[in-house]
Amino acid sequence: MTYAFKYLITPAYLCCIVFSSTGRPVWADDTAPGNCDPAQPGMAALARHPEIYNIHFENDLFNGTDQGYTNGVKLSWVSANLKDYIHDPCLPLWVRRLNQLFESLHRTGYSSRNMVVTIGQSMYTPLDKTRTDVIPNDRPYAGWLYLGLGYNERDAKQMDTVQVNIGMVGPASLARQTQNFIHDLRDIPRFNGWDNQLHDELGIQIIAARRKKVWGSDSNGWPQFDAITHYGGSLGNVATYLNTGFEIRAGEHLPNDFGTSPIRSAGDSNAPLEDAAARRFAAGGWHVFISADARVVAHDIFLDGNTFVASHSVDKEILVGNVAAGVAWQWRGGQITYAQYVSSKEFTTQTSNPGYGAITLSLEY
Repeated sequence: MTYAFKYLITPAYLCCIVFSSTGRPVWADDTAPGNCDPAQPGMAALARHPEIYNIHFENDLFNGTDQGYTNGVKLSWVSANLKDYIHDPCLPLWVRRLNQLFESLHRTGYSSRNMVVTIGQSMYTPLDKTRTDVIPNDRPYAGWLYLGLGYNERDAKQMDTVQVNIGMVGPASLARQTQNFIHDLRDIPRFNGWDNQLHDELGIQIIAARRKKVWGSDSNGWPQFDAITHYGGSLGNVATYLNTGFEIRAGEHLPNDFGTSPIRSAGDSNAPLEDAAARRFAAGGWHVFISADARVVAHDIFLDGNTFVASHSVDKEILVGNVAAGVAWQWRGGQITYAQYVSSKEFTTQTSNPGYGAITLSLEY
């Protein structure tokens, strides 16, 4: 089994570098009113407005297994409301310059928007950890270490998200070292076949999604209900697919967001708000939820193997899906969520339906 602590260390360290190395940025000449005082630009100015820091941890240890999609961790920073992604003085100059590269992905027509910066690592292993050879009928060993830039724009009922993930698949993902460290620390036998993992490959993934609140109860107390649909897709050498699904929530003081997303969905749903100074987690409460997602998969590097060189691969299933059930507890300024996911078989020779548990801690400052 794997363990959360180490899986959080490396991404957390890198994430701190990304968020703290802002120096003394220069801001654009455009000083139209935004959420930050132009006299105090940069990340420090954003500290006066509600931002969210998320820690996502997914592992099949919650399902009593140690194979398949065996571990995922993601750290993300969700900004306060922004005037835009290129001129807002809340963002340091280097971030705004980076956003210019993806200006064609920015949506227009919404008054509320924020930016999401993520860093994550995922790993995949076959069922038999003792074998050192390639296992033809089981999935390849693989890891994925990535940096993501996401753009959320919304109104009261709908949110559009575009996310760009750039990273490395293969030994450069450090998946082998991360898993070995934890297995040694906990005196668990190592997986012996990592020499057969996918080769190093630069991975690029562009993900787009639309979430929409299609129904909600009028009650401000308990119980409250809402229903959220989503659809979208991914394009890139890491994954190419179309997907759709829904989530239904019931509880007290439902958060003003667009549901609960696993690591592998598009972006974080801690959405921007109409009121720049408002809080997404404004009051204590709790809720339960169920969700489902279905996707048509054209390409999955973790099953199809490397794009440009020969590698181990298996015959993937074209139509896959998952269902989830979970519970969330919310207090003023934060939320913790647990969900259990069960997926359909992802490749033709897979012997059982994979599953994993997911914990998300969200803190608002």
